[in-house]
Amino acid sequence: MTTSTTGPTRARARGSRRPRTMGNSILLTSGLAIVLAAVLVPFYWLVIASTHSSQEIFDSPPPLLPGGHLTENLSSLQETVSFGQVVLNSLFIAVLYTVCAGVVCTLAGYAFAKYSFKGREALFGLVMLGLVIPNQVTLVPLFKLMADLEWLNTYQAVILPNLALPFGIFLMRQSMGALPDELLDSGRMDGCGEFRLFVKIVLPPMKPALAALGIFLFLFQWNDFIWPLIVLRDNASFTIPVALASLQGVDDTDYGALLTGTAVAAIPMAIVFLALQRHFVSGLLAGAVKE
Repeated sequence: MTTSTTGPTRARARGSRRPRTMGNSILLTSGLAIVLAAVLVPFYWLVIASTHSSQEIFDSPPPLLPGGHLTENLSSLQETVSFGQVVLNSLFIAVLYTVCAGVVCTLAGYAFAKYSFKGREALFGLVMLGLVIPNQVTLVPLFKLMADLEWLNTYQAVILPNLALPFGIFLMRQSMGALPDELLDSGRMDGCGEFRLFVKIVLPPMKPALAALGIFLFLFQWNDFIWPLIVLRDNASFTIPVALASLQGVDDTDYGALLTGTAVAAIPMAIVFLALQRHFVSGLLAGAVKE
């Protein structure tokens, strides 16, 4: 008797779960589709608008198909702000900053994670204060320092002040804190020097964290606007955000050229992220590991 009633009961239970599971799946898929559309539609319109003139951009309804003004917009950009040189400036500054800041943040994170010295926690706390202090607070003293060093309108004035980025140091410290101390001790017992230990043993497992750090540093410098605007004075040394801001006039703005420059500026960011996306999420998760 018990056996005969248990079978149908379980079958009904399975049958009742299927519609609920299917409904949850449809709801989740619909939500993800809405989020994806909200993210991609503005980028799609940016690309479409970059191929239209300023007058066509403000048509009602707005254009949804490519136009024929892309070449004109690029020519206007080149004539107005020497956009080719501006792109090279941004690439040079962003790549050099990513490499230099990556080295500084990695070494600092390793020191805070694996070396014991007096005042380590207090010093790390001071570094973390940089996460809560607004950048605007440091603009005036940094500008005065750059002026005293006669570095205004130079690339080192753009790159050097933010090399020891607090978030980068925090990310690498947390990632390297997950490395077993026994692994490092065994390397030292085998006669491995500190530099070789760092390069051969510490860095290889840190590839995901380094990829995440590289993406963050590149995007941080590539999109930086306020500080380059303050220290760069010559049009020939402008970065992309500063050059695009100079296109916005009081009475007249060439929105076609402006949106074309914005679309071009998004290309390197997409390339960097797509090239390193496999390691990005795992690198951020590694940074969340607690000691």
